[in-house]
Amino acid sequence: MVNLQTPIAQNGRAMKMYASRLEKLGIYTIGDFLQHIPSRYEDFSLITPIVKVQPGEIVTVRATVKQMKNLFTKTGKRIQEAIVFDETGELKVIWFNQQFLTRVIHEGDKISLSGRVEFNNRHIVLAAPEYEITTTGPTIHTGRFVPIYPETSGVSSKWLRRQVYKIIYENPEIFIEYLPYSILEKYELMGYKEAIEQIHFPKSLDLANKAKNRLSFDEIFLLQLTAAQKKQAWKKMTKGFSFDIKKYEKEIQIFWEHLPFSLTGAQRRVIREMFEDLGKSHPMNRLVQGDVGSGKTVVAAAGMYLAFLSGFQSILMAPTQILAEQHFRTVQKLLSPFNVKIELITGNIKPKTNDFNILIGTHAILSEKITFKNLGFVAIDEQQRFGVEQRALLREKGNNPHVLTMTATPIPRTVALTLYGDLDLSVIDEMPVGRKLVKTWLVPNVKRTSGYTWIEEKIKEGDQAFIVCPFIEESENNTTIKAATKEFERLQTDVFPHLKLALLHGKMKAKDKDETLQAFKNKQFDILVATPVVEVGIDIENATIIVVEAAERFGLAQLHQLRGRVGRGDKQSYCLLYTESSNAMTQARLKSLEKIYNGAELAELDLKMRGAGDIYGTQQSGWRMLKIASFSDVVLIEKAKREAEKIANELNKYPLLEQKLQEIAGKEVSPD
Repeated sequence: MVNLQTPIAQNGRAMKMYASRLEKLGIYTIGDFLQHIPSRYEDFSLITPIVKVQPGEIVTVRATVKQMKNLFTKTGKRIQEAIVFDETGELKVIWFNQQFLTRVIHEGDKISLSGRVEFNNRHIVLAAPEYEITTTGPTIHTGRFVPIYPETSGVSSKWLRRQVYKIIYENPEIFIEYLPYSILEKYELMGYKEAIEQIHFPKSLDLANKAKNRLSFDEIFLLQLTAAQKKQAWKKMTKGFSFDIKKYEKEIQIFWEHLPFSLTGAQRRVIREMFEDLGKSHPMNRLVQGDVGSGKTVVAAAGMYLAFLSGFQSILMAPTQILAEQHFRTVQKLLSPFNVKIELITGNIKPKTNDFNILIGTHAILSEKITFKNLGFVAIDEQQRFGVEQRALLREKGNNPHVLTMTATPIPRTVALTLYGDLDLSVIDEMPVGRKLVKTWLVPNVKRTSGYTWIEEKIKEGDQAFIVCPFIEESENNTTIKAATKEFERLQTDVFPHLKLALLHGKMKAKDKDETLQAFKNKQFDILVATPVVEVGIDIENATIIVVEAAERFGLAQLHQLRGRVGRGDKQSYCLLYTESSNAMTQARLKSLEKIYNGAELAELDLKMRGAGDIYGTQQSGWRMLKIASFSDVVLIEKAKREAEKIANELNKYPLLEQKLQEIAGKEVSPD
């Protein structure tokens, strides 16, 4: 028996043959098929008698085939010509180079044809229309609003249409209404079965929009409800350690006084929110988002110091060795004066002793050989770089330790509400006093050469530069894009022959990447040519210039993070953006970086201009992007979140909704 979770390969021979192709569209199950919604509709709803068709109109004609044949034009092109008739007259229909049609369309067939009416050799003809041999059933490719789907090689909209229609109308039992009637009534939402029918085969565009609204609500609501359940389960069932903040007020005050800098108001607020969590009996599960350089590490250090005072050990895990070493130096500087024992572990570095209060490292921390006496606090930097399983393993190292996750990825508010609904969110939206803004310019291509001259002059003064390209190798489909390997060779040979250049990309081994970054940091190279692998949090104070090639390929949030690679020291730093695109919207989007320096604001702007799928350039690992709903629909997201939080406490009253959640459990990747 078919249900929404039935794998495509188990649903008939045709589906099995297409299963691997459908995976490219994110279609694995029957439910995925129904959620693969049209990107637009062709309006073939105007059904016209032959006598009334007019050139220029898009019409549907329902007729009988009088004649069907192949013909050759004077220029040798092959066309297929049909004569069709209804009770009002006859009409010529032509197709081009579709010889198979004479084997499909026969004299006497009842046919439905949808397309544009044109003049051809002083005759009115229907040119290259969609066609459908009709029987007693409704048409699905003609004579209506016809869905056009996102496609892939070997999978056409026509094929998708047939399969969707078959699923919907041959399996009515799979459409169970699981939303409570009170929610349907409150928000005037369409029923589930009707919404699926009208999103794929709408009777009008208004009904298609209402169907999309219902299915968008469902998508957000189910995500929010799952998150609300996780959050409640975390707080109800998980018992942790409460840190007595009042007991250590004096020591914490001394810590503040010994900091080599003043905390920003945003840092103080976020630390206050974290301390409030740490004082509770259930473990903290908080995400801190802040731009590169906004001071997330000191927030983590404050949490780890409180854990130390309370008699607990802490972990800080980072995605790369160079970043782990950077955190180690920072935390050591902040906490070693207070007799806190800090150790570092990476693939190459082992702890000097097991007698530590804080262990900082890469995923090497997860080794079974590493044990803890009383782990109470876990901090994870660039948390989206780690899988759910890795984060779970960290938690298991202790008895439900407090967890602080951090990210420099700018997150629009609606995205945070949706993707991180099971976490408490703190935002550091203020930069430290005195940090210089990175001067940013969208450089016209005519100034490229003078730009290179300026870069060489700055390097001769002792500065260093990054040059970032979006791809490692040139691809046939992106021949105009600057490929890092080719660009590296060009720059070294033709542009900067007297400077020392290094190459860094994602296909290099982790050890080689770390060694290259370290060598650059140690000033062994003047310029580092790299793919966006350089993005995540390294401090190279002497690097003052970053050039981004093909900047239009990146989201504003990602460009902002790349810009954060420079400006880490006292020197004025610069970001130069190059693009081959002359598109006015692209130019305006990139020029916004010249004026806006707040990551969240840029992410919101990109969300409005490009949509969620493009915010981050490439989809973040472990992130569940929406298929139907839009992150820009703030009102819908807030409604769904409000209803999910209300209903989470009494889910047992709604068995069909509970069953729905059980069906999708484990299918989605959680971003917690």
